Amino acid sequence: MRSAVNVKVAGFGGQGVMMFGQILAYSATKDGINGLWFPSYGPETRGGTANCSVIVSEETINSPVFKNANHCIIFNLPSLDKFRSNVETNGLILYNSSLIEEKVNEPNLTCVGVPINDIAIELGNAKVANMVMMGAYLELTHLFSDKTILAIIEKILGEKKADLVEINVKAIEAGKQYIQQQGVVYAA
Repeated sequence: MRSAVNVKVAGFGGQGVMMFGQILAYSATKDGINGLWFPSYGPETRGGTANCSVIVSEETINSPVFKNANHCIIFNLPSLDKFRSNVETNGLILYNSSLIEEKVNEPNLTCVGVPINDIAIELGNAKVANMVMMGAYLELTHLFSDKTILAIIEKILGEKKADLVEINVKAIEAGKQYIQQQGVVYAA
């Protein structure tokens, strides 16, 4: 891992954007490095816009604000339109190809589409699309281990939602498998 990774996660409210960001930040903390999660909501909770900035760093994080992301995780087309130009050279745009039909291609960036909604529906729970995206992201970046992510998911879901851990783990694995099957490699 480089000394710091800036990640922008964006989509509609209700797509699991905030949970995605929280998992990354909490995973950093669990692994003994610095993690910061900074949410931004539109006026509506579900269906409105939602994005968060996540910084994972081996060094002290002095501000939650960054101009350009190293990695941009996009769940819908309006978010792609808003954030696609804010990714650093050699960065990553990982997007939901279930909702974004165009093939995203930006110069000097790795752009990878994953049909997260379709995969989640195949798994039997449309609500785990964000975890399909998490699996794809982890397979591309190897930012955190499966053990770390599992521990954080168990913590976030808690005892009341412990029955959802298994489907979330299956979704993460499905996202990883999709990337492996596509033969996509991201090395930055």
